Amino acid sequence: MTEGVLLLHGIARRAASLRPLERRLTTEGYASLNLDYPARRLGLADIAETIAPAVATFGAGVSRLHLVTHSMGGLVARVLLTRHRPDNLGRVVMLGPPNGGSEVADALHRLAPYRRFFGPAGAELVTLRGAAQERLFGPVDYPLGVIAGRRSLYPLASLLLPGPNDGRVTVARTRLEGMADHIVLPAAHPTMMWNRRVLSETLHFLRWGRFDQR
Repeated sequence: MTEGVLLLHGIARRAASLRPLERRLTTEGYASLNLDYPARRLGLADIAETIAPAVATFGAGVSRLHLVTHSMGGLVARVLLTRHRPDNLGRVVMLGPPNGGSEVADALHRLAPYRRFFGPAGAELVTLRGAAQERLFGPVDYPLGVIAGRRSLYPLASLLLPGPNDGRVTVARTRLEGMADHIVLPAAHPTMMWNRRVLSETLHFLRWGRFDQR
């Protein structure tokens, strides 16, 4: 039976943003489910519940179910795996995930334009979280590889971010206790899922459970 990969896009994107990665996975022999989900209309818990039935159906038809996410898709994946973890879970790769939140969200989440555009999930991207929200994510007890970017296309936003960052998330806040591997590449947040090195390292982790890091 074929191995499958669930793809989850970021908050201001659609499934089309992960199409190049989806094509690469298909070329390598993986089945894929590249989901559009209501990233700007629901909170993280409701997003996870919305996609759970489709994920379960797809997962039942593959030998192992891997996940590859971009940006906030990583948080959606963490909630999904806490609530609806498949028995055939494989490996997880997160690209630029705000695992520890983002200082950009800290600065903007109370502003009406930000809240209107990014919705309930946008307010959950802050760095300070309550105990209830932390419980949504659960422990990382699965093979997780994180790819962080260190190139920014947003010089003003980067002024809010302490240390190396991809314009939206610092390298430090992509890290997560329990992850199997972490790599920092010269990629920017909005385009890293099209970066050839990112694609290559993603595939390497799916195959071997570690990054190549040549």
